[in-house]
Amino acid sequence: IGYRPGVPEEMATNVVDHVGRIIDAGASVLGLGGDHFVAYPLLLATAERHGQLSLIHFDAHSDTWDAGDELNHGTMFLRAARDGILDPATSVQTGMRTPNVSHGFNVIHADRLFDIGVAATIAEIREIVGDRPAYLTFDIDFLDPAYAPGTGTPVIGGPTTWQARQLLFGLAGLNIVGADLVEVSPIYDPSGQITALAGATIAHDELYLLGLARDRRAGISR
Repeated sequence: IGYRPGVPEEMATNVVDHVGRIIDAGASVLGLGGDHFVAYPLLLATAERHGQLSLIHFDAHSDTWDAGDELNHGTMFLRAARDGILDPATSVQTGMRTPNVSHGFNVIHADRLFDIGVAATIAEIREIVGDRPAYLTFDIDFLDPAYAPGTGTPVIGGPTTWQARQLLFGLAGLNIVGADLVEVSPIYDPSGQITALAGATIAHDELYLLGLARDRRAGISR
């Protein structure tokens, strides 16, 4: 998908158009990044086909900063809610460990995740989202930097890769209609591979969830 550096509006338009054609062809889309801003046009293209979405968001940051009309990697989910793309009341943001205003989103901070455990967190996500069309977005900085140092805004005190995968496995059966894995930047990883390996594995897990959901919508049982 081509765009000129420094012109995010052009990039967003191109992503919406290109991803829309992929969805219309009958395929599910997993976006890979890169800047988390790419989630906004991915959400827009997905919502145009599936209606208003519930967000399942794994991240150290809420990305719901209120900056007026500014649209970037820290504001896009609030903008998506205000644009009617997302329903905050049926959305869940998990792993937050920076200050944030919820703006109506359900937030499971990292401290609470550790307090109640993986199983209870999964149960809460499933109860909130229900069977609504859901978009799954995973920022690699959801993980503690010990497991994913190669990212632009690492925050200590996060989950392990094992906990992240267990959370994802617990989403099996939800109506996930789109997904992404973002903010992987191996250049910041002194090991060269820890973050890339985590990102690739989590992306694979997301593909599995997308496949399960497609089969379920098609009436195929596994």
